Amino acid sequence: MDLLKELTDRKVLAIVRADGPDLAVDCIRALTEAGITALEVSLTTPGALHAIARARADSPPGVLIGAGTVLTAEHADLAAAAGASFTVTPGLTPGAPRTTALGLPLLCGALTPSEVIAALAAGATAVKVFPAAAHGPGYLRDLLAPLPHAPLVAIGGIDDRSAPDYLAAGALAVGVGSPLLGDAGSGGDLAGLADRAARLLRAVRQPGTATGAAEVPDGTEAATAAGAAR
Repeated sequence: MDLLKELTDRKVLAIVRADGPDLAVDCIRALTEAGITALEVSLTTPGALHAIARARADSPPGVLIGAGTVLTAEHADLAAAAGASFTVTPGLTPGAPRTTALGLPLLCGALTPSEVIAALAAGATAVKVFPAAAHGPGYLRDLLAPLPHAPLVAIGGIDDRSAPDYLAAGALAVGVGSPLLGDAGSGGDLAGLADRAARLLRAVRQPGTATGAAEVPDGTEAATAAGAAR
């Protein structure tokens, strides 16, 4: 699986944090049915590994389900055993080199130019620029000026209104957590989650920002189409 191409095509990485595995799976199902087919389940979610394994078993092959907040080598091992498609780290944690040793794609957190360079040198497939909203889209442009080929994913405080600005600034994709999940991870309204997902997808599909998998229709057909495209 070419994570770099998949993120570039899909444009959106949904970040799922929930109060338990059942709620996480419910959120994943709602998001994939709405057309978001790249997701990260944070290991801060109780039972996150169980949720990843269940979602992996229940979802079409084209749905990407990664493990987030991978801090340790053991986290990486457990994520791989649960069937995670990739891992996400907040920085160059011990989980980062273990992920690459396992042959899994790595989305490694960084903020400064030195950290971006270090993450790529460590084998990261792409770099998670976090917290993106604290610095704004212009910061990505500044990073890309000396590092024009760095594959950057903007994460942190991004919503459907700001997502196109980060893509226009050079991010290959955006990661969206709390502004997308809302209260769904605590048992809140899943219909509201689906509505927010649809708004986010419409935003990133504006001319000049959408390609590939982002063009598939909403609903369960989106996940199937994304799988067929692979």
